[in-house]
Amino acid sequence: MTKPYLTSNIEKGIATIEFFHPAHNSLPGDLLSKLVVAINEAGENSEVKVVILKSGGERTFCAGASFKELMSIKDAETGRIFFSGFANVINAMRKCPKFIIGRIQGKTVGGGVGVASATDYCMASKFASIKLSELNIGIGPFVVGPAVERKLGLTGMSQIAIDANTFYDAEWARQKGLYAQVYDSTEKLDEAVQAFAENLCTYNPEAMKEMKKVMWSGTEDWDTLLAERAIISGRLVLSDFTKETLKRFK
Repeated sequence: MTKPYLTSNIEKGIATIEFFHPAHNSLPGDLLSKLVVAINEAGENSEVKVVILKSGGERTFCAGASFKELMSIKDAETGRIFFSGFANVINAMRKCPKFIIGRIQGKTVGGGVGVASATDYCMASKFASIKLSELNIGIGPFVVGPAVERKLGLTGMSQIAIDANTFYDAEWARQKGLYAQVYDSTEKLDEAVQAFAENLCTYNPEAMKEMKKVMWSGTEDWDTLLAERAIISGRLVLSDFTKETLKRFK
């Protein structure tokens, strides 16, 4: 696989949304926009009872923001628009009236941790270590922070945000509450995700919809909050520190 894609398939009440990018499943602006559309469509489709969110490939679930696009940002407004892409995805997942199951097969970095955290029920392989790398490049996990904090708590989020060079293993993420279960292989993960989704399809859709509202209560201000956080990230990405760091990563 060499070209980015996003697919959405519906079978027996399960909508499976899959994204892929050859650069370790990083998410440029166009893929983020497509992801928002796919999540919204699944939420509005009466045939869909549950959503599975996954990525293609084996080694990385999501490497976060596209470094190529980060390096191309020349002004604060462009930066705001780019980081708003992650805000829009998280808010779409939050507002989707269907449960979203995260299938995390590999390493997850930065914005990818935010996406995983915004799922309603997250299942992972033992290879799915996580890292919040934003401070390492001079930005900070401002947009994804609320979603990560909601799952890991302030202490857990702060730990991985400050220790921005370290991958924390899947078992740590399970103990902190990001992952519900961790499996020894991708094959076992896929079997478990499918079985879990099929079981959810036997539940009352209205009950699940109301339960999701309860689970996300207290986040009603996130449209504004994440937009404000995108402005902060959009400003910081223009700093000399970040520009020089991105050049080294290139």
